[in-house]
Amino acid sequence: MVVILGSPTAESAEIYARTVTEGDPSWVGPLAGIALKLPVYHILEPEIKSQFDQEIYNEQVGIMESVLDTDDLIEAVNKVRREQQ
Repeated sequence: MVVILGSPTAESAEIYARTVTEGDPSWVGPLAGIALKLPVYHILEPEIKSQFDQEIYNEQVGIMESVLDTDDLIEAVNKVRREQQ
């Protein structure tokens, strides 16, 4: 199982990535203290983007890619993945 995020900000992407890897960092949700250690990626990462039919990806996600800070989003999720290794 792999988690694919579509968060619009680096901060939210990092929080969601930590939630599915380390458990809820706020300790208030159902995953508080439960480390699922699931691999997590953002939909804008090249290795994920390449898995989709390009026409469908552009139709469904393309606008996000043009308005969001892709590098910051990818780095936020990569940071969490690196820490899990």
